[in-house]
Amino acid sequence: MAKEIDFYFDFSSPYGYLASQKIEALAAKHGRAVNWCPILLGVVFKVTGGAPLPNLPLKGEYAKRDFLRSAKFHGVPMKYPSTFPISGVAPTRAVIWLKGKQPAKVPALVKALYKALFVDDVNISEAENVVKVAASIGCSADELRAALNDQAVKDKTKGEVDAALAKGVFGSPYIVIDGEPFWGIDRFDQIEKWLTTGGW
Repeated sequence: MAKEIDFYFDFSSPYGYLASQKIEALAAKHGRAVNWCPILLGVVFKVTGGAPLPNLPLKGEYAKRDFLRSAKFHGVPMKYPSTFPISGVAPTRAVIWLKGKQPAKVPALVKALYKALFVDDVNISEAENVVKVAASIGCSADELRAALNDQAVKDKTKGEVDAALAKGVFGSPYIVIDGEPFWGIDRFDQIEKWLTTGGW
């Protein structure tokens, strides 16, 4: 069986959101499954010296325009959130908790959380909003509410983010196929060819 595609993403990443809507179909076309790997760009930026695109002079205004234009190009609904960028800690912990409990539900949770932020303008940095979104796809609100403050979940989240950094992950979306890394939704054409040909 072909190896999973590792899909790294941050919940405050518009491009991660767009890629999350396309990665499963692309993987399935080539007989692959997706390993959903949430990361925290705030931690990454401490290593790379980066910053959220909207906060950068000149580049930020272009980025806001490009987010919406790219969404239209890819046929994905998007509204620019009223609170942005956000902290992805709570939704990231939720996904990592669910991966250990009900991994089959992880794609649905990721998409529901992204939709909440980028379509419904729900601030998913707030733990209770994360709980509500998770409950809407059948997760236990009480269990998740407890998990978000559980030290073991916090430690697991830190470990997953540190492991991603150790593998060289520095952005969102960041896709790894059989050890080959691709950064950005604008690399999906290359990913398609790589999966089709086995690389070059």
